[in-house]
Amino acid sequence: MEKFTAEEIIQYISDARKETPVKVYANGNFGDVTFPENFKVFGCKSSKTIFADYEEFKAFHQQNEDIFTEVEIEQDRRNSAIPLKDLTNTKARIEPGAFIREHAVIEDGAVIMMGATINIGAIVGEGTMVDMNASLGGRATTGKNVHVGAGAVLAGVIEPPSASPVVIEDDVLIGANAVILEGVRVGKGAIVAAGAIVTEDVPAGAVVAGTPARVIKQASEVEGSKREIVSALRKLND
Repeated sequence: MEKFTAEEIIQYISDARKETPVKVYANGNFGDVTFPENFKVFGCKSSKTIFADYEEFKAFHQQNEDIFTEVEIEQDRRNSAIPLKDLTNTKARIEPGAFIREHAVIEDGAVIMMGATINIGAIVGEGTMVDMNASLGGRATTGKNVHVGAGAVLAGVIEPPSASPVVIEDDVLIGANAVILEGVRVGKGAIVAAGAIVTEDVPAGAVVAGTPARVIKQASEVEGSKREIVSALRKLND
């Protein structure tokens, strides 16, 4: 498991080459053209799909404009310092539209739903589900078998770098649209009600609700079916 300090992340972003990757669809006469080595080019003599940085493609296009008959450019970021994570070997279920940045950690059996955002340095523990449109900010950490409800936010702490990250211990349930502020630790088996704003640590096994969140009862008093983690949702192919 990778763990980064805020200073390490700041240095990484500062040192990173800021890129604007584009996907270019082009028609033209490319039979005698030599493309730059840092371009990835696919296609035939009259039609190409090109992957490149925008500024580098722009310069190439201007120098060779006469060979192009049609150009269409797709772009989804500008001067980005952190690419998306390579998920090829990730043993988790990750649904379309999730954004997971490089140097985030996704442990085995996790589930990342549509629209969820996992920032650099965040850690999603084994068997944890991050529901639709939930956000884990930089360095936010969850333990095992946590449920982060739809639209919930675990605040990130990259700036200011002196802040402590959010830590969610094992078996915690976080309701929809709850917000866990920087430096907060939520203890094992706790429940955070939907819409709660958590500004201070939550004891293990407690149920908190409200703005700001306060302990209202114990998780042991909550009906078992309302705090169940369903293993079938985390099952991958055998």
